[in-house]
Amino acid sequence: MRVVSIPMRTRFRGLTVREAVLLPGTAGWGEWSPFLEYDAHVAEPWLRCAEEAAAGEWPEPVRDVVPVNVTVPAVGPEAAHAIVLRGGCRTAKVKVAEPGQTLADDEARLEAVRDALGADGRIRVDANGAWSVDDAVAAIGALDRAAGGLEYVEQPSASVEDLAAVRRRVDVPIAADESIRRASDPYRVRDLAAADVAVLKVQPLGGVRACLRIAEDIGLPVVVSSALETSAGVAAGVALAAALPELPYACGLATVQLLTDDVAVDPLLPVDGALAVGRPDVDEAALDRLAAPPDRVAWWEARYADVASLRQDRRS
Repeated sequence: MRVVSIPMRTRFRGLTVREAVLLPGTAGWGEWSPFLEYDAHVAEPWLRCAEEAAAGEWPEPVRDVVPVNVTVPAVGPEAAHAIVLRGGCRTAKVKVAEPGQTLADDEARLEAVRDALGADGRIRVDANGAWSVDDAVAAIGALDRAAGGLEYVEQPSASVEDLAAVRRRVDVPIAADESIRRASDPYRVRDLAAADVAVLKVQPLGGVRACLRIAEDIGLPVVVSSALETSAGVAAGVALAAALPELPYACGLATVQLLTDDVAVDPLLPVDGALAVGRPDVDEAALDRLAAPPDRVAWWEARYADVASLRQDRRS
């Protein structure tokens, strides 16, 4: 177990530093990086994903590159404009509904993103379930106008029922993220016709092959997104996107751009708006350079022990 701690370029998801565990295996390194607030039950599928990666149990790819979007945190217009230009992608995913900010802040951010992308770029927004149904309907209309057209809105409301209600009242397509990866039954999104797009993240859902089964069963177009991983973790998302029979949308896998450093010899950064399919080599010098302090290593070791104990309890 190697624990790394990497500062972020911009505060994102409330984080200024991203911690991750790198686990060695016969095929290389797998990443285990559940967010700090998650308990052992939630963190266990993330570990399954890391173990799958370390063992090299990924399916064969059907494409050589995966198109990706640049991710724009809830920053001001000037910073948003710069992030899009620096990102080198033709699709942008923009965070909205940030606590303490207003709809006007979101509109200004989207106008800046549209200016940076040009008329032919695609813009999607992510509200992380922050809106009520009525607020979502009003906000989506305003943001669609500010963006000059939205590709889709990701998780405008928290519950599957509210997601379905929003979808019936707006013309912009709706994508489900938390309603799939954090639900006891990810297929309720399909059963309630609550979304047009399924956002799948390999760590929370237990690995590449588990996500392939969900993608096949859920019957919706899939966007593969990261959980803010290093290149070692993003590679699992790329493996999923590369194995999907169809990939109609750019994927949210360019998030290594949000980190100030990385564990790979050649970090997974987009070239011409796409990531190459393959497993990056982990840099031993980077593992040393980015090593977390001893107290954080001990914290992660204890967390790993909690997940191992949970697994033992399930077996018995």
